[in-house]
Amino acid sequence: MLIVSFLDVLFQVYWWILIARFALSWVPNVDYGHPVVKFIHAITEPLVRLFKGIIPPLGNIDFSPLILFLVLRLIYPLFKKLLVDIIFRLGLY
Repeated sequence: MLIVSFLDVLFQVYWWILIARFALSWVPNVDYGHPVVKFIHAITEPLVRLFKGIIPPLGNIDFSPLILFLVLRLIYPLFKKLLVDIIFRLGLY
């Protein structure tokens, strides 16, 4: 179950980084050259890019992280249950 706990922590950290990215899109005059902002974009861009264009940006507000939030919240519990079932079936608990 250590694997499941580790994945839960990773998911929560990524979730908060996505919230930060979404919040940054609401802040005017963000310094996109700042190391923290660069880090947030570097970590989240691969998954956010998958959802760009589904809903076009409204001004500076990019809604693709919001779509990613919804998808992750729907998929992660299913993935977690599947992983727990596999661990129990293999006797790795």
